[in-house]
Parts: sequence; C-alpha cells; structure tokens
Amino acid sequence: MEELKVFTGNAHPSLARGICDYLKMPLGSAEVFEFSNENIFVRILENVRRRDVFVVQPVCSPVNKSLVELLIMLDALKRASAERITAVVPYYGYGRTDKKDQPRVPITARLVADMLTVAGADRVLTMDLHAPQIQGFFTIPVDELTAVSLLVQYFREKGADDMVVVATDIGISKRARDFAARLNLPLAIVEKRRLGNAGISQTLNIIGEVKGKKALIVDDEIDTAGSLCSVVEAVIEEGAGKVYACCTHPIFSGPAIQRIAASPVEEVVVTDTVPLRGKKNLDKIVVLSVAPLLGEAIHRIHTGLSVGAMFE
Repeated sequence: MEELKVFTGNAHPSLARGICDYLKMPLGSAEVFEFSNENIFVRILENVRRRDVFVVQPVCSPVNKSLVELLIMLDALKRASAERITAVVPYYGYGRTDKKDQPRVPITARLVADMLTVAGADRVLTMDLHAPQIQGFFTIPVDELTAVSLLVQYFREKGADDMVVVATDIGISKRARDFAARLNLPLAIVEKRRLGNAGISQTLNIIGEVKGKKALIVDDEIDTAGSLCSVVEAVIEEGAGKVYACCTHPIFSGPAIQRIAASPVEEVVVTDTVPLRGKKNLDKIVVLSVAPLLGEAIHRIHTGLSVGAMFE
C-alpha cells in the first residue's frame, strides 16, 4: 500500500486515525487551520504525486467550516498532482435538502455534490445518505456504505426477542424494513407530518402492532431528538414495553442530549460518523465505530476489489 495516503481535516481526526489503524498505516501529514480573518489554510506536508489519496471529513458541526476545509483540501491535493482523490464523507451535510418541496428553495445536496466534484474529488465514499437519489447528483462514482449490518449485529447479540422495529416515518420505512428482515422481526411505521422549517413534527398514527412488545426505533440520523422523543412517547402510549433506538448519524444538536436523558428510552445506539466530543450526559448513548467498515472500503477501492461484496 505504498501508493495509498489517507488525510483528514479537523472535523473528525479520531475517525481518520481509526481507519488508519485498521489499514495499518500512518495518517497523512497536513496543516489545516484558520487564519485570524477566518480564511482556511491547507498545506499537504508530504509527497502525493501519482498517489491514491483519501480525505476523511464528515460535513458535521461546524458544518460550513467542515465543508470548506474539505473543498480546500481536495483542491490542494489536486494541485499537488495526486493520481486519484476520494472524498470520504461519512456524514453528508446538507443531505436533507434534496428536492424542491417549497417554492423558491435550493437543492443544496446537489450544490454540495457539484462543489466536491469541481474542487477535485474523483470519487466519493459515504454512509447512509438521507435520500438514495443523492448518488445521482454526482457525475463521479459514489460508494454508499450502510451501518445497518453493524447495528443489526449489536441488537442480535443483545437479544432481539419479542421486539418490533419501528420506522420513525414513511421515508425511512425501506431501511427499517431491511433492518426488521435481518432480525426476523415485525415492522411498524409512524405516520407524522412536518410543521414548517423549524424541524418540528407531529406524530399522527402508528401503522402496525407494538402493544406488549419491546420497540426498536430506527432512523438514519438524530438531530434535535424531538422526533425521536415523540415517537418514544407514542409507542409507549400504544402499549409498548421497553423502547430502544438506533441511528447512523448522531448529530445531537441543541437540546438533543437533554431530551434523550429525560426520555423513557432505554438506550440509543449510534455510530461515530460524526464526533461526540464535548457532549455530556451520554449515559444512554452507545457508540459503535465505523472505522473498520470505512477502512475495508478504502482498501477495496484502492486494490480494485468489489465494495458491494462487503454486504453480500
């Protein structure tokens, strides 16, 4: 693997180090910092000419700074004559703005795809996009991994008897159905509606039977945890016993942690696609690492093996 290099910005260096530990190689050396005028500076500190380069950088808080760091790193590597540059974006920020659902609004997920391509990315490696059609926004190859197998394995080992998988809304029902099928469990779906653009939702109905069962709530990300807590309350009102939850991306913005701590949910299982640094009161949070998954995908992309075969 002499031609392989892995670099990272400041968004999630611990994940990049975990990936390099899996690959048994050092993390690439680079300076990435912000001047006093808030301009971001990048300098690659080793030779990347004709190398296969991967840049690990989720577009997470602070979202805009993380995104610009990634774009500038891609540009620096492109100008340093890297042979191929893969943007490893475990969490694709702006992915929720994937269509025009109101008059005169942008499709920011497409804009970010264009920016990554223009900046120099030849390929994108990501995890559990908010909407699968985002792959079609790119004119370069996109490998989308999923944390479903990781989460399923956790609950299989924990014991999933007498559980029902609950999709937080109709949009996530396909992923939840896959989750339920792997655990051989029934599926219930929460019907809800969004109220404006403030991230507030109203639970209307639960399609399926949860009474007398343990509920496992499945979502792709948890932001303010408002939707999660309303679903937890709804399934308990319908007669569910213990309630668990899981997601790939623990954004946990605003009052999310406090809401989860005060909620009757037993456990929230997440992955480390975004960092939880600085977060407190994480007693109910279980974090599973995606570093081996991303590391294996990087190894397969670099050596020309099938990425899809990882999930067969």
